Amino acid sequence: MAKRRAWEDEEDETVAAPPVPCWLCGRDLGEVVEYHHPVPKAKGGKARVAVHPICHRTIHAHFTNAELGRIGENVEALRSNPEVAKFLSWVAGKPADFNAPTKKKDR
Repeated sequence: MAKRRAWEDEEDETVAAPPVPCWLCGRDLGEVVEYHHPVPKAKGGKARVAVHPICHRTIHAHFTNAELGRIGENVEALRSNPEVAKFLSWVAGKPADFNAPTKKKDR
């Protein structure tokens, strides 16, 4: 019988990290993740948060960089926008990697 190494006897004990939720919608992130600057880089922001691509497009479709700079990291201010709230309600039951065209805000 061949000699076995200790690591060969061990089963894969690596535990998968818990899924990271999207900063905007709170659903688990999928294969494709984008990073959003709550305070735009042009306004001095450095922090980044993980979001779905569809959520990222929704943020930028409804808020200008100036508005995002004023709102900062207050995600509840974004969620309370009527159009964003409607989007969040709609996307809540969709799979993590769901994608669809994003409706732009009339400015």
